[in-house]
Amino acid sequence: MKADVSVVAAASAPGVRLDVWLWAARFFKTRALAKKAIEGGKVELNEAAGKPSKAVHVGDRLRLARGEERFEIEVVVLGDQRGPVALAQSLYREAEASRNARVEAAERRRLARVMRSHRPSPTSARGASSLRWAILMRCRAGFPESSG
Repeated sequence: MKADVSVVAAASAPGVRLDVWLWAARFFKTRALAKKAIEGGKVELNEAAGKPSKAVHVGDRLRLARGEERFEIEVVVLGDQRGPVALAQSLYREAEASRNARVEAAERRRLARVMRSHRPSPTSARGASSLRWAILMRCRAGFPESSG
């Protein structure tokens, strides 16, 4: 019977506004940005669409998208004041799968950026151009021109 009372007490305990908690946990620079993300559907609280004024409690699960990053976290501590990064990171626990997926996606973006930034030197560009020209000439030599 005592367990039922504590569950009710925990459920009715005052929480912190979702936009304030996200700001305090340093997911967003300002409360206005947190509110905009929540209203834009980028934040889910316990698998339901969040509202900026919705109360967050210890044990709640959040899914949020910030740019290309996706987070799945559990609220560990309530906080309504922004503090140092170490303190902010102690407010939540990120799921291992979420962290691994985020690291992997960051690595893919980094590799894509490296591949896009590769620009051949003038010497190698001339070599590639002359190679293309030689292949074109061989192909033309192998096919007689059509008379017609």
